[in-house]
Amino acid sequence: MAELISLQQIRCVPNSVVTVGTFDGVHEGHKVLMRTVVEKAKARKARSVVVTFDPHPRDIINPGKEGIRLLTTLEERAEILADLGIDVLCVVPFNRDFSLLTSEAFLRSIIVDRIGVSEFVIGYDHQFGRDRTGTIDTVLAVGEELGFNATVVSKQEMGAATISSSAVRRALAEAGDVQQAAQFLGRPYRLTGLVMHGDERGRIIGFPTANLDPINKRKIIPRKGVYAVWVWIQETRFRGMLKQVRIRRMTSKST
Repeated sequence: MAELISLQQIRCVPNSVVTVGTFDGVHEGHKVLMRTVVEKAKARKARSVVVTFDPHPRDIINPGKEGIRLLTTLEERAEILADLGIDVLCVVPFNRDFSLLTSEAFLRSIIVDRIGVSEFVIGYDHQFGRDRTGTIDTVLAVGEELGFNATVVSKQEMGAATISSSAVRRALAEAGDVQQAAQFLGRPYRLTGLVMHGDERGRIIGFPTANLDPINKRKIIPRKGVYAVWVWIQETRFRGMLKQVRIRRMTSKST
């Protein structure tokens, strides 16, 4: 797992290659950016750092709306990023005060002064800072002033579709298309839960079932339906079937 650390705890290392974003899902588009970060860090013999936010910025900027459903927990993101070669996942607490920080102030006070940066990797359409006014041009201008480089990663597509976290959420929640979601993510979607007692009807007919209560209530649940799944119990993998139903105000799901 990449080192999962808060902004308050991170050590400032000027020779760091940094990228910033929510990166929920760490999908195939994100992975291109992460590989760029790792390549640049190796070339510079630098630390590779991904800066993310918790809670999701939309939950703070649009507080009146239902909170956004997540594709990955912070721990899952750290695990996936480690497999890609990222050294550190730094979590910035996102609140109303932070949302008012200008893009220039964010780069100066957070990226340069608190984390350290020799190269900043940014997606082609990434916007950040108050009112999302920070762009590639902002990074280039501040980098030239403060002495760090900037690299831009281009748009990533799969067929006619642009890969995005929103596209993965739609595939799961609206279409129940777990195959398309897996293609965008580069892996099967994962749920983790605790086994809860049910009515044990499956056992009576010779098909024991497990009613799972998701550990993270914010993770997105696929559209109601029946799915073929792999079930991991500790280190052992089983074939299984998932069916989402309501039982005594709990949701029965499998992993």
